[in-house]
Amino acid sequence: MKYITWHTGLFAVVCSLLISSCKVGRDYVRPETGITDTFRGDAVTDGTADTANIADIPWSDFFTDSMLTMLIDSAITNNFDMRTALKNIDIANQYVRQSRAAFLPKVGADLAGTNHQWRSSDFYSSPSSGWYDRGDRGTPPDDLYLYQSQYFSSVSMSWELDIWGKLRRQKESALAEYLQTFEVQKAIQTGLVAAIAEGYYNLLTLDAQLEVAQRNLLLNDSTLQIVKLQRDAGEVSSLAIQQTESQKLVAAALIPELEQQIALQENALMALTGRMPDGIYRSSALTDWHMQATYDSGVPLQLLANRPDVREAELALRAANAEVGVAQAYRYPTLTIEASGGLNAMLPQNWFNIPGALFGGLISGVTQPIFNGRRLKTQHEVAKLERDKAEIGFQQVVMDAVHEVTNALVMIDKLNEQLAIAQQRVATAQLGVKNANLLFKAGEATYLEVITAQSNALKSELDLVSVKQQQLNAKVTLYKALGGGWR
Repeated sequence: MKYITWHTGLFAVVCSLLISSCKVGRDYVRPETGITDTFRGDAVTDGTADTANIADIPWSDFFTDSMLTMLIDSAITNNFDMRTALKNIDIANQYVRQSRAAFLPKVGADLAGTNHQWRSSDFYSSPSSGWYDRGDRGTPPDDLYLYQSQYFSSVSMSWELDIWGKLRRQKESALAEYLQTFEVQKAIQTGLVAAIAEGYYNLLTLDAQLEVAQRNLLLNDSTLQIVKLQRDAGEVSSLAIQQTESQKLVAAALIPELEQQIALQENALMALTGRMPDGIYRSSALTDWHMQATYDSGVPLQLLANRPDVREAELALRAANAEVGVAQAYRYPTLTIEASGGLNAMLPQNWFNIPGALFGGLISGVTQPIFNGRRLKTQHEVAKLERDKAEIGFQQVVMDAVHEVTNALVMIDKLNEQLAIAQQRVATAQLGVKNANLLFKAGEATYLEVITAQSNALKSELDLVSVKQQQLNAKVTLYKALGGGWR
């Protein structure tokens, strides 16, 4: 580096601006994802896939239960993970602002400073060299005499010119990471909305199972009373009482177990909403929900825009791609300009003597790293490998997203078939209970046949409730898999 005149420095600035169009690294291009035109098993009309997509529906419109929407709204506001995600967005925003400021010169100021140096007789200079500010104090001392005295105030500026686009790549990386935090927040909200919905549907399922258990308990109790009358009449033995009562206890044991699960599920939902444990009012019952046969799933390409995790993975790839350019730029020459100016005087009374105390300097320099223990080359090669890893990660997230949607579509389709079968089972089992009771009262059936019919009815009704819950959860799974819930 060397001192140069102001016009030479200006020439260097102009030259740097002329070559600033040079930019290291390659611009981001979305890699091949292998994504298909339609989801497996999805219908295609006239060779064109339907782009209607339930992921475009805001969660407040997709979920119609008033209590469910209230829980979701409370969770989005108060959930601790959501609040943390918002803070991460603010943190990333600060780094973006810092990357923008990197294009500006760095300016510092020494508002006021002094520099005093003392020397002794073995120093090459004599005491008299710094004795001029001592007045007529006589002979200067031999040891610890004042050698030099300065009083200064200055402003300095340093500016690295972005010749190779290093700062632009750093800004590009910071911006991608900033946008990532938004996608993380969206992903958290999508998962939170799905978790609240599934938890609420589980609560409705437990309510329905409790109702089934209570209804069967009353039915078993009625059967037990009839068996006791028959025992008193000598028509059956005490064994019939024991077996019938055992069947009643099976139904009775379900009730406290289900009540426990209901309380735990209510607490879990309250925890997701960031509130203390409490009961939850239900504005609907499981029987009020009627599922559609199909839901609009759109086309796989829409996952790139709708799925927060897919967008986050692509932004991570963008950031990694920009970091390759940054690492490459560190291997090239760096042009910096430094300027300083201010006031400097050897005597305090001359500190603000203008122009006598004024000083200034301008330094420009071009530095080129030559040998640095292979550190810069290693950083560049590692950055390229990290970009390759990010590309693989992006492709995997896309593939996983397509699989999740496909699996959800299969679940909805097959659960519709299971529901029809489960409804037939319940109708058959209820008819069996009715006929068994009539035959039992008429003496044409044994108590064992009644117990068996009631046991089958209890199981079939619980299975029907379970299938309905799985249907509701499959709808939520599809909505989440398509990228719904963050709007």
